[in-house]
Amino acid sequence: MKYIKLYLIVALLTISCKTMQETTKETAQVVQNVATPVVQDTRDIQGGMWIPSLLEGMNADEMAQLGMKMSVKDIYDVNNSSLKDAIAHFGGGCTSEIISPNGLLLTNHHCGYGVIQSHSSVENDYLKDGFWAMNYTEELPNESLTATFIKRIDDVTTQVFEGVTDEMDEASKMKLINQNILKVNKAAQKEDWQDSYVRSFFKGNQYLLFVTEVFKDVRLVGAPPTAIGKFGADTDNWMWPRHTGDFSLFRVYADANNRPAAYSKDNKPYNPNHYLPISLDGVEENDFTLVFGFPGRTNEYLPAVGVDQIVNVLNPAKIEIRENALKIVDSYMRKDDAIKIKYASKFASIANYWKKWIGESQGIKQTNAIAKKQELEKEFSKIVEAKDLVGYKTLLSDFEKLYTEIESVSLARDYWIEIAYRNVELLGTTFNAYQLEQIFLRGGEAAFENRRDAVLNSLEGKFKNYSAEVDKPVFEKLVKLYADKSPKEFLPSNMVDVNFTELANQIYATSKLTSLEGATELLTGSAEEVIKRLNEDKAYQFGKELHTVFYTKIEPKFQELNLQIVAVQKQYMKALMEVFPNERFYPDANSTLRVNYGMVQGYEPKDGVYYTTQTFLKGVMEKYVPGDYEFDVPQKLQDLYNSKDYGQYGENGKMPVNILSTNHMTGGNSGSPVVDADGNLIGLAFDTTWEGTMSDLYFDADIVRSIMVDIRYVLFIIDKYAGAKNLIEEMTIVHPKK
Repeated sequence: MKYIKLYLIVALLTISCKTMQETTKETAQVVQNVATPVVQDTRDIQGGMWIPSLLEGMNADEMAQLGMKMSVKDIYDVNNSSLKDAIAHFGGGCTSEIISPNGLLLTNHHCGYGVIQSHSSVENDYLKDGFWAMNYTEELPNESLTATFIKRIDDVTTQVFEGVTDEMDEASKMKLINQNILKVNKAAQKEDWQDSYVRSFFKGNQYLLFVTEVFKDVRLVGAPPTAIGKFGADTDNWMWPRHTGDFSLFRVYADANNRPAAYSKDNKPYNPNHYLPISLDGVEENDFTLVFGFPGRTNEYLPAVGVDQIVNVLNPAKIEIRENALKIVDSYMRKDDAIKIKYASKFASIANYWKKWIGESQGIKQTNAIAKKQELEKEFSKIVEAKDLVGYKTLLSDFEKLYTEIESVSLARDYWIEIAYRNVELLGTTFNAYQLEQIFLRGGEAAFENRRDAVLNSLEGKFKNYSAEVDKPVFEKLVKLYADKSPKEFLPSNMVDVNFTELANQIYATSKLTSLEGATELLTGSAEEVIKRLNEDKAYQFGKELHTVFYTKIEPKFQELNLQIVAVQKQYMKALMEVFPNERFYPDANSTLRVNYGMVQGYEPKDGVYYTTQTFLKGVMEKYVPGDYEFDVPQKLQDLYNSKDYGQYGENGKMPVNILSTNHMTGGNSGSPVVDADGNLIGLAFDTTWEGTMSDLYFDADIVRSIMVDIRYVLFIIDKYAGAKNLIEEMTIVHPKK
């Protein structure tokens, strides 16, 4: 995995440093903080994932124009309690928020799905039936689950670029930057129980230090059944109208000093610096909405040729691969409950981005985004020529050349990642073994021994949710697809002129890597014995050639070209800000804490169709299909609907479920709080509309919409459905509109 992520590291570190040292402070101000004139059309001030420590100025003005009543100090403050103190990076992949003084943590059901699954069995199925702890002693601990809070954000750009000059070659620049980052982390002012990390922004123009507290005792408190938490499942994923109660509850525990600690029965519920009050007043069209979270990754500033390649070459290949895998896995899940439990989380993960890529491509085409980028590039070229900006004149032609060169190897790389690494589980196991062999060849017996324990531990978790019966037809289908569709110059020789039905039969009948017992047997003994046995295993023989071709042909070529693209992209980012000084620029998402703001608003996805801003429990019942794994409805929820027993959470005899807003979000924002103009919790972000998934590449306020669970539905399920009034009682309920 570290090699797969190498291009990200290269992207962060390949920069022209002397120029950046001179312009960093100016860039930060131009991009995020300059004052802007009042804009009549609010579409012009929506979109963007802003750094919370840099909201003074432009962002503060824009949020006020949209209706925010808080100050930016209420959002981010180092010295006083602020919203940031309630926001946690959940497990490193989602967002969560503290909603009580006792460390109660709210996130999405799909973010907690793997944890809920880990506690489930056929006899005790928390996915199917839900789980609710009625007191602290019933809360379930979770190994390796963390909640990370940001304590402080510092600009460390000057320190990171210390000693770096344009005269250095790229390798020397990167080496010195890495050394400087290590120094910055070591010198960071923080307490003994705190951690820190440094991230790059604006394609390398700026570096920020994040001081964190990582809590390692996070316990499962509550989760609705999947019939609520995942209602609509894959059919409704990325779609509107939506009717999903996508939430789960955890609790953060701390030691006696209220500091991070490993799990202990002596730990106490965490006492946060801030927790979010909950508004029961609901939402109206054009209400202000602020989303605070950890968006994963966006690429808003790619050139037209780069977006074109994604939409018309790379996405179609990945979509086809996952579509074939999903059909096979789904057929087995529907006829076997044990397989359904084993594959529930994996299936959802595969389906999520499969559907996202489809919507992304459709949204790019629907908004004519590529043509709009081409128009911007024409204007860019005119200004560059008119001002004779020599350093920027070849940027667009460089992009054209490099994207043409990289297309074939990028496609081959995606085939390897999607098939050999992700979706054929046996090949993923051979990859773990391949890494083990490579470590032995480079580091000898001691390195091998250290790595083997980690491999065996990971395989134990993997085989808990594995079925060779399911994996075999996936292998046969996807490997044949690999052989037929991957660029021939990067195709392993063992995939040429092969009967893949016979190959699958042979491999799955003989390989020891199809079971935990067999894999453990293979990996037991001295390093030389293990390597010898591995190379006699037919699955390993097949996988090893795929992985060898990847690391000797595909990855080196990709990195060589990508390094050049990153260098051009860095210059292009700088050029855009210089050529268009009055435009709004925000840093791409990189899993760091961000603020985005918008409003409750419907939209018109196509001619004659208008989507309203809210859905209600009535819509759940309209979609109800008895016994269907996507659209079944628990009897108790039916009874509550029929009796209209909504308690204080209903509105005019209806029970609100989901909300639409114009907020700009991406993966990682799942579980983010949606707060109102006063900082009260009104919703829980969990999805984007299908057409709006293209916002990772191009934001358009006319079509991009995010989907949230109305917080009143969350509380209704906790209170009226689950009867967990103990949880309601520890929250702070407010009525700001009343």
